[in-house]
Amino acid sequence: MESLLEFYRPLSTQIGMETGASDSLLHVHGGLFILFLARIVTRRSLATWTPLLCVIAVAAAKEIADRIAHGAWRFPDSAFDFLNTIFWPLVLMLGLRWRRAHPDPATRPPPDTPPEQEEPAR
Repeated sequence: MESLLEFYRPLSTQIGMETGASDSLLHVHGGLFILFLARIVTRRSLATWTPLLCVIAVAAAKEIADRIAHGAWRFPDSAFDFLNTIFWPLVLMLGLRWRRAHPDPATRPPPDTPPEQEEPAR
């Protein structure tokens, strides 16, 4: 575990220094990266819970690693980091789920169309 932390601490700092991005922006990008990586690996739609739960698990693990690295919880900072990481993946999943539940009426076939003439679902 200690060797993992020895690898994590400088890597975390170096990413921030190399990119010049703020910690908050790195959390946003990291959350979206993990979301799409989980989508590819699990082959589950972004509208399902699986990719989002992967983001939540990685965000929680990162905050636990920060807690171990710093020796104590820093709740305002940890909570803000966690929310920054999961916010856009959550919004994206909810939006896609809402879109599935409320399809655009213009793309639906008319009610009197026989089933064999319906367009395939996209």
